[in-house]
Amino acid sequence: MAFHWQSNVNVKQVGVDDMVLLSRLSEDSITDNLKKRFNANSIFTYIGPVLISVNPFKQMPYFTEKEMELYQGATQYENPPHIYALADNMFRNMLIERESQCVIISGESGAGKTVAAKYIMNYISRISGGGSAVQHVKDVILQSNPLLEAFGNSATIRNWNSSRFGKYVEIVFSMGGQPIGGKLSNFLLEKSRVVSQNKGDRNFHIFYQLLAGAEQNLRTNLGVGQLSYYNYLNQSGVTQAEDTDDAKEFHNTLHAMQVVGIDDEGQLDILRLVSAVLHIGNIMFREDGNYAAIETDDFLEFPAFLLGLKSTDIKEKLTTRRMESKWGNQTETINMQMNVEQANYTRDAWVKAIYSRLFDFLVRSVNEAMQVKSKEASLSIGILDIYGFEIFDHNGFEQFCINYVNEKLQQIFIELTLKAEQEEYVKEGIKWQEIEYFNNKIVCELIEEKKPPGIMSLLDDTCAQNHGTSEGVDRQLLSTLSKAVAAHPHFAGGADSFVIRHYAGNVSYNIDGFCDRNRDVLYPDLIQLMQKSTNQFARSLFPDQVQQGKRPTTASTKIRTQANELVASLMKCTPHYVRCIKPNETKGPAIGMKNEFAIRAGYAFRRPFEKFLWRYAILTEQTWPNYRGDPRQGCELFLLEEVRERKYDGFARKIQKAWRRHHAQRHHAKMKEEASDLMYGKKERRRFSLNRNFVGDYIGLEYHPALQVLAGKRERIDFATTVTKYDRRFKTSKLDLILTAKAITLVGREKVAKGPQKGQLVEIVKRQIPLEKIQSIGLSPYQDDFLILQVREDFTSLLETPFKTEFLTTLSKRYKDRTANGTLLLDFKSEHTITLKKTRFGGGHRVVSFQLLAGGSPKAVLTPNGKKLTVSIGAGEPNTTRPRMNRPEGGYQRQSQGRRSTKKAPTRPQQPHMGLSSHSQPQQNNYGVAEYEAEPRRLGGSAPPITPSHGNGISGAAMGGIATPLAGLNLNGQQTNVVRPAPRPNKPKPPVKPKLHPVVTALYAYDAQDTDELSFEVGAEIELLKKHESGWWQGKIGSQQGLFPSNYVQE
Repeated sequence: MAFHWQSNVNVKQVGVDDMVLLSRLSEDSITDNLKKRFNANSIFTYIGPVLISVNPFKQMPYFTEKEMELYQGATQYENPPHIYALADNMFRNMLIERESQCVIISGESGAGKTVAAKYIMNYISRISGGGSAVQHVKDVILQSNPLLEAFGNSATIRNWNSSRFGKYVEIVFSMGGQPIGGKLSNFLLEKSRVVSQNKGDRNFHIFYQLLAGAEQNLRTNLGVGQLSYYNYLNQSGVTQAEDTDDAKEFHNTLHAMQVVGIDDEGQLDILRLVSAVLHIGNIMFREDGNYAAIETDDFLEFPAFLLGLKSTDIKEKLTTRRMESKWGNQTETINMQMNVEQANYTRDAWVKAIYSRLFDFLVRSVNEAMQVKSKEASLSIGILDIYGFEIFDHNGFEQFCINYVNEKLQQIFIELTLKAEQEEYVKEGIKWQEIEYFNNKIVCELIEEKKPPGIMSLLDDTCAQNHGTSEGVDRQLLSTLSKAVAAHPHFAGGADSFVIRHYAGNVSYNIDGFCDRNRDVLYPDLIQLMQKSTNQFARSLFPDQVQQGKRPTTASTKIRTQANELVASLMKCTPHYVRCIKPNETKGPAIGMKNEFAIRAGYAFRRPFEKFLWRYAILTEQTWPNYRGDPRQGCELFLLEEVRERKYDGFARKIQKAWRRHHAQRHHAKMKEEASDLMYGKKERRRFSLNRNFVGDYIGLEYHPALQVLAGKRERIDFATTVTKYDRRFKTSKLDLILTAKAITLVGREKVAKGPQKGQLVEIVKRQIPLEKIQSIGLSPYQDDFLILQVREDFTSLLETPFKTEFLTTLSKRYKDRTANGTLLLDFKSEHTITLKKTRFGGGHRVVSFQLLAGGSPKAVLTPNGKKLTVSIGAGEPNTTRPRMNRPEGGYQRQSQGRRSTKKAPTRPQQPHMGLSSHSQPQQNNYGVAEYEAEPRRLGGSAPPITPSHGNGISGAAMGGIATPLAGLNLNGQQTNVVRPAPRPNKPKPPVKPKLHPVVTALYAYDAQDTDELSFEVGAEIELLKKHESGWWQGKIGSQQGLFPSNYVQE
């Protein structure tokens, strides 16, 4: 491995990354390897393609952007095991195979499944493509986590953020790999937790978040009190979850609602129901002549207010029940008075219905926010985060359903790995030793089978036979089970419980409450009550059509249907597995991974012949583009994956090159127009700066990472160049100017005074100006290169750069983004006042005055006089001049005609840049002030005409193809009848002594960007033919002649 992320977190690479490579396969060697890696902070380990994750119960340091970049596009064994490697493998396989993928994250409660799912979602969101619409989908997917965790997670004795519901998130992608939507399915919310919790557990997070984070106005409107006031929160003795800030999480939950499209009014409606649930829990009953009566009517007022109901209606529905009985064709209605036990049951059923329907509403809101709008073909990645296998001191109906779903997931794992793997050996005729493993299909049949009836079927029958009563039903169910399935090897009965031998261990289920919780019936009276609500949102959660006499769907039937649908969805995808583990209390075996090691030690790579041929056919002419032979024979003509990547890389580069060239031309044309708009009618232009391309980086930032650090961590640099800075005495110094989306940074260099780096030049930030603090940019109306940066409540910076137009264009865009569509003020005038940093003893203000020098050169002449600097410069192009897309008239005519220019701007030499380089120092005038070279080089503008190389005559090419004057024309171009005789031949002249030209030496290599330019290497000697004021010189090497930038050579 070339690079190991563990080296950066002080972690030694210990043990074996992939446990199929263990030399000795035993429980001790497996445990020892996991223990070694865990102690070295290596929580991930492979078993072939399966990822083992050991919960470290602390935040690990290797989940940053750096790790995301490291694993993106890398093969599994290039880097150490990581959840990002599995996520990247899923994403790439989806695009390569054109098949949907899924990951099944399994393990007991508290093993880290939810955190693993979050990391996978974050990684896929990071590496997939994006635009504004795609980013919205990503935001909804990511923000669905804190939203649903608030309403669906709880603190238990084993896990402070335990998922009390299951979810399957499908992220839908376009065929190009961009997220275009998604779907979220939820399973079996543990709604009984709303009304009762085990000792040491909490209720759902949202209740504690509301009480801790609600502002005073909201608390008053919702009647929010102290936690001890609510019966539904003060039962378990636990109020605070470890390492949890409920107030902060409350605001995160509100933000998540906003992202998924729930506005402020919708959020208030949701919180009303949350508060109503707590207030309903305080309604208590007393016995009044064997019937239930409200203990204190005052407790009815706030639920009625929050739900938009009448307190009298609530009182009636909680103490009486309307029943219908049929006698032939006649229906008789009876109002039955309930006892205290029935009233308590009705109250709790009402609360559970409100909360579960509220949770379903949140799931629908998430699905609507990321609904797939495109009808084109798509792919998907599914992430299953479902409650783990549970074994508590008291296990009830909820644990029965949870463990059933985990058995179904284990069955998928067995079918697609353990069983399928060995069946493949048989199919391929491979010699192998059969490996024994426990197939939990027999346990699944015990629970869900219909013929012979399993536990769920017997439970539904018992509930149907005793639909009108609760007393004694659970005992009847236990008796039925003891008779029907007593002989099953994975079942054992008891006095008040029964035991199922699951794949993860034996679990004893207490029979009390099984039938009531399986019925999951909400009386029609309560549905009708909610349909009378004046609260539209509360009313919309109960759209049910009340149908008397219809047998309701039980909870076990719902979960069985959902589990089978989930299995069907997962079986359509290519599965990946994450097995989350944590040390258990007894240190005993539980998750059954040993057999998996032996299975996974088989052939490392396998793929059907048809798929193999489809993927690698492009590598040979024999199989590409059409192959109609036997796939098995076609697969004998193959090369490596790397060869295929090279082939596609070549194709991609050609496409990218053509597109980038086209895009760059359009982009540069647009930038030139925008730059011209800034100066149009206000400032004279330099001839050679009008049509040059914008480069952005004139320093070579890739060779100077220190400059990136000084500009700001992870800040994108939009423009960088070296500028001349003038101090209060108008003395000059060189600084690097760096423009980001937030600030302008001026970087200088100073010698280290002491320490191990004494005498060395180091980069330091001389000044950093936040964009929002820029008051204006001062410029003159002439063609000079001066910039006056006026900063609010701070001193002025006087700078000079030939790339002022590009700088101002980029700065104006970033200023607009930073200041919410603000406009950068450009102040064009011939005199500017400068505020100095120093205010006393020679400080205060300075004046810079600009004047037009008649007949002057484009070089600025600087005349300092005390506190005033006069800048004199010749006239430039008119201030109404616009850039032209083609070369100006009079420019050099290329030899190749009819070819569109694709010239790119030559950039400043990057590798040799050292900031204050000697060759770029300006010359000093008599006043000690620099005369800055206005145009050190030509950047995409007009090239000066090349001097003819043979005598003083004009070549035919230079005259547009007319080689000699036509006979019969006078000097004025008029035709004459005089035919001139041919002149007599002159005596041969002596050979002309060749003219000696000065020779310059190349400091840096230069690659010609156009046909009229000259390429050379470092150290090449170039015959200098002519110097041009633009900064581009004309030279010759051997027979090659052309233009080159003057700052690449030394005279």
